[in-house]
Amino acid sequence: MTTAPTTTTPAHRTSAWPRSFRLLYAAALVDGIGFHIGQMAVPVMAVSLLAATPAEVGLLGALSTAAFLLIGLPAGVWVDRLPRRAVLVTADLSRAALVASVPLAWWAGVLSIPQLYLVVLLTGVGTVFADVAAQSCLPQVVGRDRLVAANALMMSTNATMQIAGRGLGGIVVQALTAPVAIVVDAAAYVVSGVILTRIRAEAPRPRQPRAPGGFAQQLGAGVRHVTGSPLLRPLALSTASINLTMQLTTAMLPVVFLRELGLGAAALGLFLGTGGIGALLGAVTARPLAERIGHGRALWLPGLLVAPLGGLVTLIDTGPMLWVAAGGWLALAWRTGVGNVIGVSLRQGATPDELLGRMNATFRFLLTGALAIGAVLAGLLGQYANVRTALVVGAAANALTWLPVFFSPLRTLDRPPSVD
Repeated sequence: MTTAPTTTTPAHRTSAWPRSFRLLYAAALVDGIGFHIGQMAVPVMAVSLLAATPAEVGLLGALSTAAFLLIGLPAGVWVDRLPRRAVLVTADLSRAALVASVPLAWWAGVLSIPQLYLVVLLTGVGTVFADVAAQSCLPQVVGRDRLVAANALMMSTNATMQIAGRGLGGIVVQALTAPVAIVVDAAAYVVSGVILTRIRAEAPRPRQPRAPGGFAQQLGAGVRHVTGSPLLRPLALSTASINLTMQLTTAMLPVVFLRELGLGAAALGLFLGTGGIGALLGAVTARPLAERIGHGRALWLPGLLVAPLGGLVTLIDTGPMLWVAAGGWLALAWRTGVGNVIGVSLRQGATPDELLGRMNATFRFLLTGALAIGAVLAGLLGQYANVRTALVVGAAANALTWLPVFFSPLRTLDRPPSVD
């Protein structure tokens, strides 16, 4: 493994992770497995056991991300005020209780679609706090000089779970039935929470000063830290643009596969799985690429050279063109995987401890909002133009998403900044 010149001592080698990081990683792994099982089991239960309509299933999906838009920004203030390990543990145990209520209600004969709506929404609230707190405590558990390596490991693992997660969830649901699979999901949250309680004082607790002016001023300070930074502002704009343009394609792929091409859900799942492979490759190659050409260039150069390959997705059809389109989709996902590792490490390194929660919450709010806008635009284009138009607009716009980084100080940034 290639190491940077400034990381030559044994204490900095990625093979010797601190105990706190190993525990955080293990908890994230267990959490992710449970999440993918639940993501498959809840809609299956809604459709097969509660006879949910397509609109009701769609609303379940929307509610799973609604929390990021509803409380994403305030969550950052709360995370910065509270011990982050306590936030992580509370989020896990709360989600376990919420998820466990679903099979209990089913076995009692009282489960309803409105209860699923409520559980999915409130579980999303827990996920908001868990995600913001996890990204905010990472600089403390690994050190700021190892953020790129730590994020590469976390995101490559996440990408691997994206590849296999739906298949694993389907197997568990098929073998155990949806209610029992949801019990497994709840148990995973409990196990994750227990693992997190073992993180001890070797992970320094973040400073948590109270900004003057109360809650609103603290929230505004987090937003201004992102929008006023010459490094973070273009990164946020570029990443949000990537999310929006990718969503233009992702939202319409089910229509293309199931309605236009008649290929079925299995083919759609395999096609989307190539994106998981691309994201994994991106996460694995991000660090050596950044060390070779510089972190700033690793953010914009793949956009210039690789993102245009997303145009191949617009040619999707049966036969050989399906493989051509899959190659374009893999290339887009590789570029996104590289950007995620480098971008998250950069924003963590450029943010002082007391603002990490609010910074991460602001990014999550912007990025999730971009996904929502992309889904709406895709639907409008598909409805009033045609589905292929949405794919073309998404591919063309995605090929330009590197420009905010290029026309900023990030363009030639050699290494991520480090705030003490």
